[in-house]
Amino acid sequence: ALLDLQGVNKKCVDLAEALPSDKLTWRPSSDTRSFAEVFLHVAGERYGILSLMGANPPAGFKAREFEKSTTEKDRIVEDLNQSWDFANKTINAMSNADFAKPLPKLGPQANEGDVVYILVADAHEHLGQLIAYARQNGIVPPWTVQAQKKKAAAGK
Repeated sequence: ALLDLQGVNKKCVDLAEALPSDKLTWRPSSDTRSFAEVFLHVAGERYGILSLMGANPPAGFKAREFEKSTTEKDRIVEDLNQSWDFANKTINAMSNADFAKPLPKLGPQANEGDVVYILVADAHEHLGQLIAYARQNGIVPPWTVQAQKKKAAAGK
């Protein structure tokens, strides 16, 4: 799960860094999140989802305000990385027994491992959303650009 989450974080950070700053407020429609809001949603959900099993978000974290807290690229990247560090430390601190620990508030058979699964699934959902946003704006994700270059170089 950690390797998967680390990969998603890298892609989110790489995509945020590749976006022109003026695109951070772009949204496909008035009733959807902007690029900035999706990036911050990803970062904020790391705190929110892991709090389901008792992890404490950083002091001063305000979930309801976080998504709209900035449109500055550097802060968004910093927030993504800080929340990744939080998730990494929280999950690394779990024992095998912790993963199996019952969490009845999520369901009769739920456990703390399910919380980690929810975090992974949600991260991928929003990465897909960000990729779609990027492509709608003619922005090819950096990892796709790298793969295309590698393929072109191999074909020479």
